[in-house]
Amino acid sequence: MYEEYWRLQQKPFENTPDPHFFYYSRKHEEALSRMLYAIRERKGAAILTGEPGCGKTLLSRVLLKELNTEQYQLAFIFNPRLSPLNLMKEIVYQLDSRISSSSKINLLHYFNEILYANRNNNKGTVIVIDEAQTIGHKNSFEELRLLLNFQLNDDFLLTLILLGQPELKEKIDNLPQFKQRFAVRYHLGALTEDETGRYIRHRLKMAGSQQEIFSEDVHMEIYRYSAGTPRRINNICDMALLVGSAEGLDKVNRGVIREVAEDLEEIPVGSAQIRG
Repeated sequence: MYEEYWRLQQKPFENTPDPHFFYYSRKHEEALSRMLYAIRERKGAAILTGEPGCGKTLLSRVLLKELNTEQYQLAFIFNPRLSPLNLMKEIVYQLDSRISSSSKINLLHYFNEILYANRNNNKGTVIVIDEAQTIGHKNSFEELRLLLNFQLNDDFLLTLILLGQPELKEKIDNLPQFKQRFAVRYHLGALTEDETGRYIRHRLKMAGSQQEIFSEDVHMEIYRYSAGTPRRINNICDMALLVGSAEGLDKVNRGVIREVAEDLEEIPVGSAQIRG
């Protein structure tokens, strides 16, 4: 709607996990590096936590893009709110869609065959579970823990990556046997004020912008309302571009940011607790 006005090739602040727009902040780069290390060095299990909207799902898409499909077979679970048996069914199905069984024993046999076939073909098996904090069955966590028993004397046959909000860490901490399996951990925090400005410039550049649309003082204002959370930044900037184009502005100003932030019910940093 506003792309032509601002001379953009596409919308820069969509809240979709498009790796094209991924911004390598120090924290995001460290998180990606640790997850790749867990996979490439066959560390068994890794956990990535972060507040809502901090970019975990987008980072997972970048992670998958980094992995050569000739070297890895991937299962990506988007909605893990399943019974233990159905979670296992979904994992096996994603690894081989030809497999369908209601028997747990058969599923484990199929899973074992997949792991060893990949191993013999010098391929790693990677299971990524997004929104893992929504797993409601304690037994589902136990099933995931038992999957890590598929290993050789000196090597894991799969890598399990759990992504989730901070309460995921609490759930794992309450399962000592499972907690011990995680060789790699990282908590993804919000962007700093400087990173917020660089994030905005990066996404505008990737959308084809060749002009300054948000000035430095506007970046500061966006940080005040977003607290450096990428999803909030995207919401504010997207609406600001819409309002700015409707008002015929040359640049988005601080007044526009305040207007759209208030419409979105965002609260400035320091005035109260930021809303989730």
